[in-house]
Amino acid sequence: MSWLNAFADRASASLGFLSRVVNAIGTLVVLGLVVVVNFDVVARGVFNTPFRGTVEVVQFSMVLIVFLQLPDVVRSGRLTRSDGLLTILANQQSRFGDILKRLIDLLSATLMVLVAVTMWPEFTEAWETNDYFGTPGIFTAPWWPVKLVIFLSAVLCSLLWLCKVFASTTSSPEKLKDEP
Repeated sequence: MSWLNAFADRASASLGFLSRVVNAIGTLVVLGLVVVVNFDVVARGVFNTPFRGTVEVVQFSMVLIVFLQLPDVVRSGRLTRSDGLLTILANQQSRFGDILKRLIDLLSATLMVLVAVTMWPEFTEAWETNDYFGTPGIFTAPWWPVKLVIFLSAVLCSLLWLCKVFASTTSSPEKLKDEP
């Protein structure tokens, strides 16, 4: 069983590193969005010519930001939830609380798998048809990058939650976390 624990530790560490890298990419998208919006404001104010496509870029970026940063939120355990009941159960009936946490993590992983399964055909269709969003003649962009990011993020989130489930059965789910 020790080789299985070692494998789980390495997988958790690798997935944790990957989630931090993807989070950093999401942060770069935020910075790019700041540049685009500021450029639009200056172009409107100084040159009376807005940057065409600002609205589309903001819409595109918001989805990217959420799904690029979601895996790191899952990894670090900062996903918004009400865990008052879990805290009480962990303190009073630790075994039942641990089982409930595992079940919630397993359910979360299952839901992310369902998101991934749903997004894959949408990604392939967008890729094959070269589907785009925006206003033709003003600004257009393909949909497939967004759908690919959603798919990959859902896969990564589900793997992270499965690692938390497995880590909690072998020792501690804190293995996925590391110091800020």
